[in-house]
Amino acid sequence: MIIERKLYLNRLISKKDNGFIKIITGLRRCGKSYLLFNLYKDWLISTGIKEDCIIELRLDEDTNIKYRNPIELGKYIREKVCDKQKHFYVFLDEIQKVAEIQNPYIADYEEKITFVDVLLGLRSESNIDLYVTGSNSKMLSSEVVTEFKDRGTEIKVNPLCFNEFYNAFPGDKSHAWKEFVRYGGMPATLSMVSAEEKSIYLKNLFDKTYITDVVERHKINNDISYLEDILNVTASSIGSLTNATRLSNTFKSVNGLSIKSSTITTYINYFIDAFIMKKSERFDVKGKQYIGTQQKYYYSDIGLRNARLNFRQVEESHIMENIIYNELEVRNFNVDIGVVKYNHTDNTGKKLRSQLEIDFVANRNDNTYYIQSALTVADPDKQIQETRSLNRISDSFKKIVVVRDDIIPSYDDKGIYYIGIEEFLLHYIDTME
Repeated sequence: MIIERKLYLNRLISKKDNGFIKIITGLRRCGKSYLLFNLYKDWLISTGIKEDCIIELRLDEDTNIKYRNPIELGKYIREKVCDKQKHFYVFLDEIQKVAEIQNPYIADYEEKITFVDVLLGLRSESNIDLYVTGSNSKMLSSEVVTEFKDRGTEIKVNPLCFNEFYNAFPGDKSHAWKEFVRYGGMPATLSMVSAEEKSIYLKNLFDKTYITDVVERHKINNDISYLEDILNVTASSIGSLTNATRLSNTFKSVNGLSIKSSTITTYINYFIDAFIMKKSERFDVKGKQYIGTQQKYYYSDIGLRNARLNFRQVEESHIMENIIYNELEVRNFNVDIGVVKYNHTDNTGKKLRSQLEIDFVANRNDNTYYIQSALTVADPDKQIQETRSLNRISDSFKKIVVVRDDIIPSYDDKGIYYIGIEEFLLHYIDTME
């Protein structure tokens, strides 16, 4: 099965021969290796690059164990690219498999040689364009680009967005949305037939891979039940405003657990750093400033979120919101939660200051979009409720309401645009420049 990843392929193409190490990061099993070793390699060959000028090394294979020694790795690649009349494209998969060893040439010091040293050395070779992927606790981290300072550039790969999933979905396209809402966009699920197979795969991936990565990376030696409790609560409350203090109070009142807010913040940051979760901050639209009291958390893949909850809370309203957030982020929008503050007087004449929420304020290339996610606005009262915040914004940026209903896209008399979720994800978002 061929799964097109045009967004990421084009991002790789745009960085070809730019002098930087291309560091492909993202959630484990989201398609990083497939992007590099299949899609990008095929594109290079289609442009006339000879296959013998593409050096591939998969470091997770037992036949390549020797090259997990950083010195041997550097030696091997340099032997492969010794013809200075040719330009080579070097692909290194699972670079974190390369061991950290003591420098054998400086016996008096505890200096270590790592894969970072090897990559920086190879980058200096004038006839090499270097690409690496990694998918465990050493590479699933926002720190990875920092390690390479200004000599590496990151291409962050996400699970399939709905457009990618839809185009590769093997069944009736009318069922694609239902499948996506339940099982998400991890590429391997597209080749699975039964619901049981998909469920088991996603649960095992979360429990035996992602949690293990976080525990190993951060050396969590104590009881990890707190960590799992935090995952469960955040998965149950996607799209809801919260913060560490509120979560701490929830644990104490509902579960009888005493978890410090600082511990909760630390663990959540671990999940964000490993690309499991994402955080969106609140932004005062009129005051043009961030409000740091509460945030919203979303999951990088809705299928993994559902698996975490044993598929017990597959409510479409919050899931829709999570999917829209992921789609906007994939398209390189900066996404915040919008807050609109306003003054008004109640029935007794008392002056009040209230605030309304906009699901997303999306910014890119000096353009801003205000977006509400709603299951339906067919009822007039529901339409008023969903658009109250949008109608209090005085600027001229586009205001959009995305609904679950399959509707003909249209504007109301106040300039708000209404569109169905599938139309928005498959077609409209491509026009948002």
